[in-house]
Amino acid sequence: MTGEIPGAPPHAADSLCSERELAQARCIVRRLQKRIVKAVQQGKWGRVQALQHLLTRSRSAKRLAVLRVSKNRGRNTPGVDGVTWTTSEQKRQAVNTLRQRGYRPLPLRRVYIPKKNGKLRPLGIPTMRDRAMQALYLLALDPVAETVADPHSYGFRPARACADALEQCHNLLTRKGAPEWVLEADIQACFDRINHDWLLEHLPLEKSILRKWLKAGYLERADWYPTEAGTPQGGIISPVLANLALDGLQERLTQAFPRLPRNQGRTHGKVNLVRYADDFVITGRSREQLEEQVRPLVEAFLAERGLVLSPEKTVITHVTHGFDFLGQNVRRYGKKVLLKPSAQAVRTFYAGLRQVVRKSLHLDPGTLIQILNPKIKGWANYHRHASSKATFQHLDHLLFRMLWQWTRRRHPNKNRHWLASRYFTTVGGDHWVFFGWLPSRRGCRKVLLASASSTRIVRHVKVRSELNAYAAEWEEYLHRRRLWRARRGYPALTGALGSEVAALQRAAQAEPESEARSTPTLAWPRVPKTRGRVREA
Repeated sequence: MTGEIPGAPPHAADSLCSERELAQARCIVRRLQKRIVKAVQQGKWGRVQALQHLLTRSRSAKRLAVLRVSKNRGRNTPGVDGVTWTTSEQKRQAVNTLRQRGYRPLPLRRVYIPKKNGKLRPLGIPTMRDRAMQALYLLALDPVAETVADPHSYGFRPARACADALEQCHNLLTRKGAPEWVLEADIQACFDRINHDWLLEHLPLEKSILRKWLKAGYLERADWYPTEAGTPQGGIISPVLANLALDGLQERLTQAFPRLPRNQGRTHGKVNLVRYADDFVITGRSREQLEEQVRPLVEAFLAERGLVLSPEKTVITHVTHGFDFLGQNVRRYGKKVLLKPSAQAVRTFYAGLRQVVRKSLHLDPGTLIQILNPKIKGWANYHRHASSKATFQHLDHLLFRMLWQWTRRRHPNKNRHWLASRYFTTVGGDHWVFFGWLPSRRGCRKVLLASASSTRIVRHVKVRSELNAYAAEWEEYLHRRRLWRARRGYPALTGALGSEVAALQRAAQAEPESEARSTPTLAWPRVPKTRGRVREA
């Protein structure tokens, strides 16, 4: 990870500051973050606190914090004060308002979004200033969270993704003597129930600021309500707070079920944890072990933090029956373990496409394709690392039938030959490719509907579990992994992992001469070509 804020564009030439000033700011923040990581590794928590104090008072960090909240997707969503930062003058003034003395956060604006089960999920939307303050302190807290995090925690962490968690499940269940039982666990209302006293006692963050965020309350229909527990879903720093609250579970399991030497039988080595945010799975050698030993340990660990397991989502399953995790079904077929898109994920995606098509009867084909293509490509890219080819083909068939009915409803008096020639064309050997036209500078351009089955299935190479994206010793690994992905034909990376190396190189080039004397130039080694299957990059 770099000093660049996740979610900010890699070349954010913004009117807030010049490109060179932005690169220098990233360089300064990056250097402080590396020093924080080193202090945590050495156990010098007083030095950690001093470096965090220096970082949160740095003007470079304040610029990056304002840039993040003014560039992300929620930049046009105001808080209770109705203020958004749209002009360069507002952003420059916002940098000057990020002061700790006299700071008092405003209440959150409460909104609700629907969940899969039909219930509503409450979200708390902070004001722009409070979001920027959270982004500022996140720059100082995230290096600590990365250093003390569980190795097999993959949610809301830089350079990690859902595909890494799923690949870890595959690795655990395919090795020799693999566990055969799995505890699927889900924490009930995790963000809403975390104990405030536990957070204030254990989190390495400025206590006065953290207490103000936790006790700010929220406004709903012009009424103020206090917040006695939990972190607001919608705050920038909330996912990291939740991760810090749940970190330590893997160490607790390792202490209770140590891995024994091979000559003594690795019966306890079958207890493994894979966690993504508040969803996690734990493997075990038997149902009894998971019910009588593992589950009570997990419940006691969560009780210390004011959390409980969801009774409806926490089940124990045999691997031959399969279990759903992060939208995919993990199941053993004979001697093989396959990952496929889960039935619920397929139904949800298909229902979303059907809703779009039904509401688009008045649209022309080109506009409809423009709406559908990002959804199809995004869903297919997420599942391209699993055994998804048959599922992709089935979805393409269902989508064709859906669009055929759409054309019939638009032209009830036309025959099928006229409809086929009007809305479908031939591409390669496929004679039923839905197409349309969109305006362009040269008139009109032809657009084709994306096909999920044309997505190439590529086995994902899991990131190393001990990776610390803020540590200096992992910079070369991240660069080599980025080059390897490009050579293998992976899609271009976005967000923190995709822009981290480029930001480091720009920061090194833009570094002042006085600072460059004390800090060596970042020179990446030449990556040799690899042959055969690469197991880890």
